[in-house]
Amino acid sequence: MTASSPSTLDLMDQWQPPPKRRGPRGCVMLALLVVGALVAGAVWVVVSLNDREPVPVKPEFVVPALKPAPRSAIPGDAGPLPAEPAKGAWIAKVSENTDIPLRPLRAYVNAAEKAPARCGITWATIAGIGRTESQHARHDGSRAGEDGVVTPPIIGIPLDGSPGVLAVVDTDKGALDGDAKWDRAVGPMQFLPATWKRYGVRASGDGAAPDPQNIDDAAMTTARYLCARGGDLGKPAGWWAAVLTYNNSAAYGQEVFSNADAYGKAALKP
Repeated sequence: MTASSPSTLDLMDQWQPPPKRRGPRGCVMLALLVVGALVAGAVWVVVSLNDREPVPVKPEFVVPALKPAPRSAIPGDAGPLPAEPAKGAWIAKVSENTDIPLRPLRAYVNAAEKAPARCGITWATIAGIGRTESQHARHDGSRAGEDGVVTPPIIGIPLDGSPGVLAVVDTDKGALDGDAKWDRAVGPMQFLPATWKRYGVRASGDGAAPDPQNIDDAAMTTARYLCARGGDLGKPAGWWAAVLTYNNSAAYGQEVFSNADAYGKAALKP
């Protein structure tokens, strides 16, 4: 609708005499009233805020940097896993005591439980790998959903032989990493496509292909890979052989060791 122009009579009906101008004293009084109202409001806000109980801030989970010599020790024991139905409450407690989100932690625990007993792998070691590789599927804003799928997908840099980077020519025609020229590590546990093809496991057993972007599949594949490479991870030689196969660097092994040790200690807290 287009508004019509007001008539002269309409304008006259709307006319009001201009307000009287305040003198200097009136302006001062008005200013004092305004200032008083602002001060009173500020005091009320301060008192109101002081009356509130402080919101507790969860302390940051700290991982002490341990420097054991390779093959000299294994991370501290995290203790036995509780049986159902206490397991759910235990996982919630451990998640609260650490920086591990519930969904990845459940995947780590499940992978350790289903690993061969002779392997001796613990959920804390799998979690130690997960923290180093992707901060438990949280790299660059990613998250593991309740269905286990990590979004956005986590894909590493091209292994193109640039300074400090291995050269790994494409092995899967870009099927997993989207790169048909160079391979890239994929998923929250950062597997190369060729390694995934050999060791990948479908955790749900639903018949679908293993998905490196699924935290359950990735955690179980990590357990399978470490057990195959290390043998008995309950012994220093086996633990270090497994972890150094994941990444042949003493500093890397020490970082995973530190992570796993800190998680084990946190799990033992009441």
